[in-house]
Amino acid sequence: MGSANFSDQLQRAWDLSNSQLCVGLDPDLSRFPAEFSHTPQGIEDFCKAMVDATAQHVCAFKPQIAYFAAQGAEKALENVIAHIRKVAKHAVIVLDAKRGDIGATARQYASEAFERFDADALTINPYMGTDSIEPYFDFPDRGLFLLCRTSNPGGSDLQFLDVAPGEKLYQRVAKLAHERWNPHGQTGLVVGATFPAELAAVRKIVGDMPLLVPGIGAQGGDIEATVKAGRNSKGLGLLINSSRAVLYASQESDYAECAARVAEETKLAIAKYSR
Repeated sequence: MGSANFSDQLQRAWDLSNSQLCVGLDPDLSRFPAEFSHTPQGIEDFCKAMVDATAQHVCAFKPQIAYFAAQGAEKALENVIAHIRKVAKHAVIVLDAKRGDIGATARQYASEAFERFDADALTINPYMGTDSIEPYFDFPDRGLFLLCRTSNPGGSDLQFLDVAPGEKLYQRVAKLAHERWNPHGQTGLVVGATFPAELAAVRKIVGDMPLLVPGIGAQGGDIEATVKAGRNSKGLGLLINSSRAVLYASQESDYAECAARVAEETKLAIAKYSR
């Protein structure tokens, strides 16, 4: 998107869209409307249709790479991202890949995300520590969303462990992200809407750092609780993701209209509790 600072890119996306909704692109062949083929071309066509239907209601799109790669549809992903660039120029593109490795391998993942797919940001698993994150700093204008307090119940197996008196592991990740892992203003955290108390705790630690928040819609996270817990000092700071509830609002011929309606309703519900 051309800005030297990813935080500036996000602020522009929020301002131009008047939205904190992020639509996840998770193309599940089993849930496609009948007119879309179960092929890479069908995946591309479906995702482009969802982008067209929802672009005016979102600040970001989040394609999940596994849904494309499993079907040999990486070229379709490239084409979908190019399409977003054309029809939703305001939107930030977050490639959801949850990469986690060190050194030369991490640099290859960075090249994949930012050069091959031209994503604005990437989700990263930080649990190998500092040297699993530093290679991405070579792309200072691209964003990094580090897994912190994820929306799945099993996240508590590790993320809720005590690492010091009064400090959970997810809180340590948030502290490191805020104090050491953000040299270019490019870092944010992934914190699930299903844990609003923990979301509020993370916000207290990281100040105005952006948060990618999955877990509303199909996963049951509450929008009011999420926004009130996670909004920053400006009433913004969130990319609240909804995937299945928007993409599969209908599997009939009205799929585009239904996706647009759910996206708009979600956007407005988020806005009600912002600022």
